[in-house]
Amino acid sequence: QLQLVESGGGLVQSGGSLRLSCVFHGHTMVNYAIGWFRQAPGKEKRRLACIAADDGSATYVDSVKGRFTLSRDIAKNTVYLHMSSLKPEDTAVYYCATGQPSICPFPYEYDYWGQGTQVTVSS
Repeated sequence: QLQLVESGGGLVQSGGSLRLSCVFHGHTMVNYAIGWFRQAPGKEKRRLACIAADDGSATYVDSVKGRFTLSRDIAKNTVYLHMSSLKPEDTAVYYCATGQPSICPFPYEYDYWGQGTQVTVSS
């Protein structure tokens, strides 16, 4: 059974950086697309970015483009979301999700989701 586990969230000051991790358990991440989402209190879950595990190509929504970067380590079965120039409005629970095939933007519903990790940005 494929499971995703996020980590790396925490409290950071405005302008700071964090790196979130999403680890695949029970399956290799090759041939999957991995998406990142966030959900702020009282708001809907929003898509942020996607990385194709096969070739590492990534796409981003405009609100995070230039500040957030995705990378992956095939050997560690892990995807990283590098976040910089963080703003208080980036405060949310961040989720990774995955599905097949390995293409971004991902045109389908993701099949597997992690439990989320809290990111809080103080002003």
